[in-house]
Amino acid sequence: MARPREFDEQKTLQAVAEAFWTRGYEATSTRDLAQRTGLTVTSLYNAFGDKQALFQRALQHYLDATLRERIDRLEQTLAPSEAVAAFFNEVIERSLSDRQQRGCFLVNSALEATPDAPELRAAIATEIDAIRAFFRRCLLAGRRTGEVPSTVSAADASAHLLAVLLGLRVMARINADRASMTAAVATALKAAGISKHR
Repeated sequence: MARPREFDEQKTLQAVAEAFWTRGYEATSTRDLAQRTGLTVTSLYNAFGDKQALFQRALQHYLDATLRERIDRLEQTLAPSEAVAAFFNEVIERSLSDRQQRGCFLVNSALEATPDAPELRAAIATEIDAIRAFFRRCLLAGRRTGEVPSTVSAADASAHLLAVLLGLRVMARINADRASMTAAVATALKAAGISKHR
């Protein structure tokens, strides 16, 4: 009979995510991971695999608790155009409240991903595309309810909103300025035909 794991997997993944999010993949050593989790490197690797596998698990843990939770909650509780506006508002507030100016773990990972990690790059691309799909669903739903003008191309507008989001998350690492971020979002929402929601 296999021995049960003697640690909390969710807390461990949270600690690993914090380490990678703060320092990045390359700069985070196995010693850093051991210190953050209180586990030995051997225990971590036995439980989750090598450093890259551990990184991917930590990223998935982060996404479940942040991006995926936000998308599900907003789509289920708000009108389509309000969901998009609220998504951006929450991103701005998270950026401004992060004193370490870490930005977004997903976007940071995209910037750091190298060609020699095709599986990781593919996983990141899938998650970023899920954000675009969320915007597109909201825009199409908004067109059906009359919240979004029928002249707005959901494909083009969702691509634009995604680009603005990625830019915001990079800005958040350098200079998280509320006025600049709010202005960028307002312009993007107006272009998408949902400027009435701030």
